[in-house]
Amino acid sequence: MMAGGTFSAIEHIFPKNQKFLSGAFSRLTKGRLWLQVLIAMVLGIGTGLLLNPDTEIVSRPVAIGIGEWLALPGNLFLAFIQMIVVPLILASIIRGIAAATDVRQLKSTGVGLAFYFVGSTIVAAALGVAIGLMLTPGNYVDRAVVPVVELTGQVAELAAQGEAKAAKPFSLVDIPTGITELLPTNPLNSIVSGDMLQIVIFSIVLGMGLLSVPPSSSKPLFELLGSVQEISMAIVATVMTFAPVAVFGLLAQAMIKTGPGILAGLAAYAAVVVLGMALLLVFYLITAAVLGGRNPLEMLRAIREPFLLGFSTNSSAATMPVTVKTAEEVLKVRPSLAQFIVPLGATMNMGGTALYQALATIFMAQLYQIDLSTGVLMALIATTVGASIGTPAVPGVGIVVLASVLSSVGVPLSGLALIVGLDRILERFRTSLNVTGDLVACVVMDRLVPASVSRESEISSAAQREHIHETQGEDVVISS
Repeated sequence: MMAGGTFSAIEHIFPKNQKFLSGAFSRLTKGRLWLQVLIAMVLGIGTGLLLNPDTEIVSRPVAIGIGEWLALPGNLFLAFIQMIVVPLILASIIRGIAAATDVRQLKSTGVGLAFYFVGSTIVAAALGVAIGLMLTPGNYVDRAVVPVVELTGQVAELAAQGEAKAAKPFSLVDIPTGITELLPTNPLNSIVSGDMLQIVIFSIVLGMGLLSVPPSSSKPLFELLGSVQEISMAIVATVMTFAPVAVFGLLAQAMIKTGPGILAGLAAYAAVVVLGMALLLVFYLITAAVLGGRNPLEMLRAIREPFLLGFSTNSSAATMPVTVKTAEEVLKVRPSLAQFIVPLGATMNMGGTALYQALATIFMAQLYQIDLSTGVLMALIATTVGASIGTPAVPGVGIVVLASVLSSVGVPLSGLALIVGLDRILERFRTSLNVTGDLVACVVMDRLVPASVSRESEISSAAQREHIHETQGEDVVISS
């Protein structure tokens, strides 16, 4: 009964495509926000090094005070993005489910995505471990300065959250309980606490439930979620105009606290991370060629806009409308797949994050001269994959994930203070890689997942509905 009701509802109700929200970002892409962010990075690093107490231009208390004020716009920027991402993800996933053409396609896409997300994340984490072991970035940092740097302020709080997540030892007996706890018994509590994995599961269950009732009953909620989407993206687009100022202040504060003494060693670490990201990008392009049948160079040109926007916004959730638009209009992916895969990928497909967490853990272990056995390395990969899937698609949460991974393999957390400033830069690269992974998932699923209607028929029907959306001003169309 439910399956039949679901099939009928999918045929009859069509929320407005998320790609229509991409217009709010047009001025950001045309204004080359990514270039403004790069310039702000350089100016922030230079200002921070100039004001660092080691230069003796200002005293340490004055320098720290200036750093706090410079970082204020950046902290407000992060707070706004973190505030808006939960309702945005919730609304996007639920409305994305309604884009499916039939139940079989929805099930096939879900199973295929699960294998793709887990498989690609494992490859990314293993790549991070391999690069860290081969290039040993931790050996380039002067260990004499490591004990001087301590965790303070927000970094200490975030690290404590991550350490608490990894405090409970793993046991096979806990697996059934852990599986049960994935279901949010209190969805509001999951939303308040920001548990993204539970939020995603709740969104999928609610979306499927909405498709099992008559369209006239589900339409009001779909329209409400559409308003939430539109308002959220309007806020994000406005906040993003201040991204260069935010980046400048956060990096300036980080350099004031860190100083030039370990800059050369951290530069070597950053170079290794960027190299790892480049290799992961190559892996994604090869995957798109082998499984998706796409020319790597053409694929690279096609993803340029969302890639740069991901670097600028530092949030794959904020980039979703542009990512969906690129998938549909440039890569010619079925609209039903693009609208379903991209919102899920923004929270569950974190290849760039997994590579970074694994590589950063190897770096910290080398920094403190801790030998990690083969068993621990395997556990590191598994922990990194688990920690990355369901990570909020917002800037600043990488420290929480990294702290939990470090604690799980017995690496001290004090070294986090050394790389927290650098993390402001590197997390932009991993966001761009996360967005790339979502687009690759779209082209792979588009080729491998069967559908009950032809591509041409689906695209034609989607174009007709888009015309109705635009001419009649309807957010949700009920059609027979």
